[in-house]
Amino acid sequence: MLYLHQVSYHPPASSRAILDRVSLELGPQQLGVIYGPSGSGKSTLLELMAGLARPTAGTIQWREQILDPESLRQLAGLVFQFPERHFCGQTVLEELRLGHPELERQHLDHALAAVGLDHLPPQALPHALSGGQQRRLALAVQLIRKPYLLLLDEPTAGLDWSMRQQIIRLLQQLKQRWTLLVVSHDAEELISLADRRWQLSHGLLTPDL
Repeated sequence: MLYLHQVSYHPPASSRAILDRVSLELGPQQLGVIYGPSGSGKSTLLELMAGLARPTAGTIQWREQILDPESLRQLAGLVFQFPERHFCGQTVLEELRLGHPELERQHLDHALAAVGLDHLPPQALPHALSGGQQRRLALAVQLIRKPYLLLLDEPTAGLDWSMRQQIIRLLQQLKQRWTLLVVSHDAEELISLADRRWQLSHGLLTPDL
């Protein structure tokens, strides 16, 4: 079970808190959706949960254990918005092996199969893949780390209708094994998947489901 209790984030350079006493609860194999306009704090919240920033106040817990940023980096896998912009590998195999040169090929194959890319040749060029395939590859990169929690920032942004539907079906499948938290400026496409739903506006989180 994931718990956020009264989490706030107010960096010194900001005139106001980006996040103000945010609390939520998300169970195992549940998919939560946080929606709100640009600038509402959605990406910042994911960065806190991924251990990339430290809250100004409040706690983030997993199974009732309070976690520091280092522990959160082990627990969670974050897929950024437009993750294809961050690809560094020259091939799909290189992209998967970044940071994990010791992994056996079967582990890489399992990760690709989990996101429906097991048909791709390992020497395929990441930047030559379709938009939907690139999002799937970014998910596979995180699955290799074996996280307990998957965090996704606008996973369907910039994709056409067909590719968005592919990603939504993939999230439905991943939900059977992982806990997922998705942020989006528009929750309409994700409503059918959501076990929990919240609206984030001006740093304030309000339950919606």
